[in-house]
Amino acid sequence: VQLQASGGGLVQAGGSLRISCRASGRAFSNNGMGWFRQAPGEEREFVASIGWSGGGALYGDPVKGRFTISRDNAKNTVYLQMNSLKPEDTAVYLCAGGRRAYSGKSFNDYSSWGQGTQVTVSS
Repeated sequence: VQLQASGGGLVQAGGSLRISCRASGRAFSNNGMGWFRQAPGEEREFVASIGWSGGGALYGDPVKGRFTISRDNAKNTVYLQMNSLKPEDTAVYLCAGGRRAYSGKSFNDYSSWGQGTQVTVSS
C-alpha cells in the first residue's frame, strides 16, 4: 500500500490543524492505521492508531485529550485532528499502515509508511 500524507503547515500555539493520509493499493479498510511523528534529532514517536472499522483508538500520552484519529474507509483516508497545539508538537507526522485489523504503538505493528507532512507550531 502507498500512503500520502497531507495537510501540514504552520500554526500558532493553541491552534488546530487536521492532517490526512490517503492510501492506495491493497485493501485499506481491512487493517488498522497509525500516526507517528519525528522531530529533528529525536526518535520516532507513536501518536495515535485506529482499528479497521474506526474503533479501538489508542493515543500517545503527550497527545491524549488533544488529538483525535478517525478514518473514512470509503475514501481510503485516515485523519488526525490536532487541537490545542503546542510548540513541542512540531515534527514531521508520518502515517503508517497496520499489519492486522488493530494496530498498536509499536513500529512492528506496521508494514507501510508514508513520507510524512511537516507540522510546525509557533509560540
